[in-house]
Amino acid sequence: MLNLIGSTSIAAALLGALVVTITGIVGGFTRKPGLIRAARYGSYFVFAAMSTALIAMEIALLSHDFSVSYVARVGSRETPTYYTAISLWSSLEGSILFWGWILSAYGALVAFVNRKSDSRLIPFAHGVMGFVGLFFYGLLTGPANPFGTVFPVPANGPGPNPLLQNHPLMGLHPPMLYLGYVGLTVPFAFAIGALLSGKLDEEWIRLTRRWTVAAWAFLSVGIVGGAWWSYEVLGWGGYWAWDPVENASFLPWLTATAFLHSVMVQERRGMLKTWNLSLIIGTFLLTLFGTFLTRSGILDSVHAFTEGMIGPIFLAFIALLMIVSLVLIAWRSDRLHSPGSLDAVVSRESAFILNNLLFVAFTFTVLLGTTFPLLVEAINGNRVSVGPPYFNMVSIPIGVLLLFLMGVGPALPWRRTTPEKMKRTFLIPVAAGLVAGLLGLVLGIRSFWPVVTFAFAGFVTATIVEEFTKGVKARSRIAGVSAPVALGQILTRNNRRYGGYIVHFGIVVIIVALAFSGTYRFEREVTLRQGELMQLGDYGIMFDELWAEEQPQRFVVGGTFSIFHRGEDAGTMRPRLNYYPNSQQPIGTPEVRSTLKEDLYLTLMAFDREEGSHATIRAIVNPAVPWLWIGGMIVALGGILAVMPQRGSGRPAVSAVEIAQEEESAGLPEESTAVTV
Repeated sequence: MLNLIGSTSIAAALLGALVVTITGIVGGFTRKPGLIRAARYGSYFVFAAMSTALIAMEIALLSHDFSVSYVARVGSRETPTYYTAISLWSSLEGSILFWGWILSAYGALVAFVNRKSDSRLIPFAHGVMGFVGLFFYGLLTGPANPFGTVFPVPANGPGPNPLLQNHPLMGLHPPMLYLGYVGLTVPFAFAIGALLSGKLDEEWIRLTRRWTVAAWAFLSVGIVGGAWWSYEVLGWGGYWAWDPVENASFLPWLTATAFLHSVMVQERRGMLKTWNLSLIIGTFLLTLFGTFLTRSGILDSVHAFTEGMIGPIFLAFIALLMIVSLVLIAWRSDRLHSPGSLDAVVSRESAFILNNLLFVAFTFTVLLGTTFPLLVEAINGNRVSVGPPYFNMVSIPIGVLLLFLMGVGPALPWRRTTPEKMKRTFLIPVAAGLVAGLLGLVLGIRSFWPVVTFAFAGFVTATIVEEFTKGVKARSRIAGVSAPVALGQILTRNNRRYGGYIVHFGIVVIIVALAFSGTYRFEREVTLRQGELMQLGDYGIMFDELWAEEQPQRFVVGGTFSIFHRGEDAGTMRPRLNYYPNSQQPIGTPEVRSTLKEDLYLTLMAFDREEGSHATIRAIVNPAVPWLWIGGMIVALGGILAVMPQRGSGRPAVSAVEIAQEEESAGLPEESTAVTV
């Protein structure tokens, strides 16, 4: 029964997406209200159909209906309920179903939010999102059908990949990535809509601003969550290995970040029209490329879901979208001339352009390192690898330069500045950067890049604090309110601007944590007998005993270790090895003892199977790692603030004169990106 419900719902979604595509595109050209309404209501219908299919699959998983092919592949009666529910995205067909449902949700939300808009771009955007939906729903009715029928019905299934049922973060990391990936369909759809309609002013950017920021924030949280999952599950003590699938999620993040900066130049100066269209199109294509890498079976990666047969189909779709996009840009090239021009080398737009060039260079180097081994193997069959040394060599200097620009760009005025304004703007931040660098040296930091990172982090943090301070002072004087009230007002009335500053601070925290954790980590791998004590930095680690536990879905062997910090009792740690029936190798679960300063990371590597008298462990002291997760939370907070509706929507919250006064007092030029509504 569930097979029929699911298959019928997906077929209905496919038909609905076809209707949305046709009525959206034709309605966009003809401007017929009936067709435009059909596209909107069609988007609602597709969402309803995909929601029915998703619910049917979850019911099948939770009820262990092994007549459904996907459940027979990933289900198991012994798997805990939580991991059974999230096994929806643990393999190829379910992950495509989840992707398709999120796409339908975005389509319905776009239709609902813009239901009263008369913008010429809306029907085209519906049509483009419908076309993308046709591809994914077509996969679900064909090579990635999750509702196939199994006969005879097995009594049980193998369960999901053991790595994907070993940590609760699997309930957060993939959905956040999907929300980011699929969310980037919205600005892509509006960009293509702008090309189709010929309406190539800043309207498509304005209509998609919050959608883009939200997708970027989801993608950021997904990447940080994936790093956290890797750190907590894989047992090697790291969080980023430049794995090809890790890189595949990082690539669209880089170009989306560049896009969020470059569109401000177009909004303020009318520049970079072709560039911005190309950036967002490229970003969306990179999300599809990442999906291809994950599901094509061409990679040997812990992140790869399965060896599917849909790789060539994905490549064909990517090629089709690329060709269509290039044709549209060439078709509208006469309308893409930018009225604005670069007035001075030292200006905000110059800083943003340099920022974009660095991001694109970063993207190219990561893309080259990711695809080069695949191309070599495809050409001559030889396996080559591009490891962390290459990626670190190119990413560290580019990352440090981007960190520096993070402080420079927002503080510079548009068009041009004067030496006096430069001195007034950067005197305190430069001093703060120098103090931070000297502090790093005093604390014993001797490596070049960590010292530079520390100094630039101080510089950027000071610029952010200055911007907040100036804004609060200006608001206090204009509105006659206290500093805390003024802070609340600037956060709600100019949330886009100040949410961006919070995001920048979160990125600073992450970069500093990356610099320190990658440079000053130390570890030991040693075999301990019962009662034996090892020393690692300030920590003493004593092996107490081995223990074993039979669980419904696995057999667990663990070790208990007493921990001492500077001679004081710091409790116990219990790393373990998990043995799953359908896995040839045990899956480790390290234990992490976290403080704000550092992590003590303990992995059980092997043990005495006869008497349990000794155990081999890997012990790692990772400085600053907790600040990676804290930085990710700060980024998420800033992203939420940036996409929230501004206070007083529908009427001016403050007069234009007051806006100008506030911006001038905050050290901004007359033309500011801050908008108060």
